[in-house]
Amino acid sequence: MARAVFAAPLLLSLACSAPRHPPTEAPAQAAPPAGERSPAAALDALDERSPVPLLPMMALHQKRNMQDHLLAVQEVVGALARDDLAAAAAAARRLGTSDEMMRQCDHMGRGAPGFTERAVAFHRTADGIAAAAEAGDTAAVLGALERTLATCTGCHATFKQQVVDDAEWERRTAALP
Repeated sequence: MARAVFAAPLLLSLACSAPRHPPTEAPAQAAPPAGERSPAAALDALDERSPVPLLPMMALHQKRNMQDHLLAVQEVVGALARDDLAAAAAAARRLGTSDEMMRQCDHMGRGAPGFTERAVAFHRTADGIAAAAEAGDTAAVLGALERTLATCTGCHATFKQQVVDDAEWERRTAALP
């Protein structure tokens, strides 16, 4: 029994020290035989969502932002479980609207009509989580969290990342203001 009591904090500290982001380099994969489609291309053909063309570094940046969004949601839920509305508000602010986030949404969505509007709607909806937490209204926090998650799932049901090269990025975004 005593060992379990001392082992639990050790295991918890090891789990908490795990890196937040996956490795940035994927293992190399062999090219498919001539005339055959790669598994990734086959999946892409089956996935009917609208593509969001992104350069590789943009795609990685976007994925890391979304991972942080999930972490912020986890922190909001944890704070609610502890009845710590100040912590819920602080975590929710990371999801909310900021000038920098609006610029990123606009840039990421330049080649995908409707994406920027959906992304901005997500951040504006998330502002409601922080506002409700700051007002001390747990029920309103939960309602705002539900609406925010609905914008997430709606966007993910509509759009998918499509990694493109520089020439394709320029082609898809050149005519845009």
